[in-house]
Amino acid sequence: MIFFISLGAFLYLDKLSSMHPTILAIESSCDDTAAAVICQGKIVSNVVATQSVHAAYGGVVPELASRAHQQHIVPTVDRALQEAQVTPDMLHAVAFTQGPGLLGSLLVGTSFAKSMAWALGIPLVGVHHMQAHVLANFIESPVPAAFPLLCLNVSGGHTQLVLAQNYLDMQVLGQTQDDAMGEAFDKIGKCMGLPYPAGPHIDRYAQQGDPHRFAFPRTHMPQLDFSFSGIKTAFLYLLQKHTAHDPDFVAKHRDDLCASIQATLIDMVLHKLERAVNQTGVSTIALAGGVAANSGLRQRLAQRAQEQGWAVFVPALPYCTDNAAMVAMAAHHRYLAGDFCGLDAMPKPRWPLEEVRLS
Repeated sequence: MIFFISLGAFLYLDKLSSMHPTILAIESSCDDTAAAVICQGKIVSNVVATQSVHAAYGGVVPELASRAHQQHIVPTVDRALQEAQVTPDMLHAVAFTQGPGLLGSLLVGTSFAKSMAWALGIPLVGVHHMQAHVLANFIESPVPAAFPLLCLNVSGGHTQLVLAQNYLDMQVLGQTQDDAMGEAFDKIGKCMGLPYPAGPHIDRYAQQGDPHRFAFPRTHMPQLDFSFSGIKTAFLYLLQKHTAHDPDFVAKHRDDLCASIQATLIDMVLHKLERAVNQTGVSTIALAGGVAANSGLRQRLAQRAQEQGWAVFVPALPYCTDNAAMVAMAAHHRYLAGDFCGLDAMPKPRWPLEEVRLS
């Protein structure tokens, strides 16, 4: 039996698929290889392959990261498709993190995504990594009419205050001029002899310490910008001063040191956030980035929100650190806007968020 479909019906089905696309997203900006599938705006799989090789060096080694991406990307994508019960021919587009990030790492994800999109004859969607972090807040709890919102975007490479007018229109109001908040945590942890990444260890020990035991200076930057290099130096000088008289100073005061430095860093970002609320009049707040997983920051933000009457949205823990689900969410909205890139798309290691525009 042969069935015929009218041109009008065909165009209707094509429009319907464009409104409810199934997209494979790839994240490879730093040291995590991730793949996710989004279908009709819902994440149906999210797979992350982490790299443990960097712990021995106290930080990410770019060459080792890019080699690990090459090893992980095929099995990671395959697993994401299997968990989503999606075959390649069911995809409407392939998305990838175009930047910012490590050039070698971005090249792996970009090359794979371009090759797959070309082989399948489907569109390619380039995604900004930090824009994706903001949209991680909409993965599990889509909030209609949440815009405009202020997002405190805090990670190992970035610390930003972002004003989002909608899913794709975002403006950086202030950002760090040196170290990021997550970078400060890692460098401070290294001074204490904590394993890399140090942020989760500091967070855990801080829960048992006194946040008022040690005082550290706050850096005062113009407008809504941040600076964390000075507090890192102040912490190092404090350790040098006390360990000169007591070699076991860090071990004896580990919990209090972690609690005090964490409280100081949180005070610094929340002070700027409150200032941004006052300047913009926007009281819908979002948290994003790897440091958004910090329990102290989440608790303090919730407390401040209750005091100030803010509406606050915080992503689930798996969507704070680098993952492909957030890339998929950003790709979904770029797809609906018809924003695709060509096969000549190149990675953008240094890609300011304010330069992201619809094609």
